[in-house]
Amino acid sequence: MLRLSCASCGHNLFRYQKDGPGILKRLYLNRIQGDSSSSSKLSCPKCKEMLGVRTIYKKENRPAYRLFTGAISKKIVKQ
Repeated sequence: MLRLSCASCGHNLFRYQKDGPGILKRLYLNRIQGDSSSSSKLSCPKCKEMLGVRTIYKKENRPAYRLFTGAISKKIVKQ
C-alpha cells in the first residue's frame, strides 16, 4: 500500500494498492482507496495543482489516471 500526496503542497490524497515493481505511471481506479470522485482530471483539493488526467489504459482496457511526472509523492504504509 502506498500513501499518495501532492508533491507541491504535501496534502495527503488517498491510499493506493500498487501492483508490481517499477515507477508509478498511472493509477487504476479500482485500486484507489479513500477517493470517491471519478472526474476527468486528478487534482489536489488543497492547492488545485493538476496531477493527472483520466484515460483508458488500452493494453488492459482499464480506466486509470495517467500521472504527470513529479506530481505525486508516495510513501509505503502498512495496512
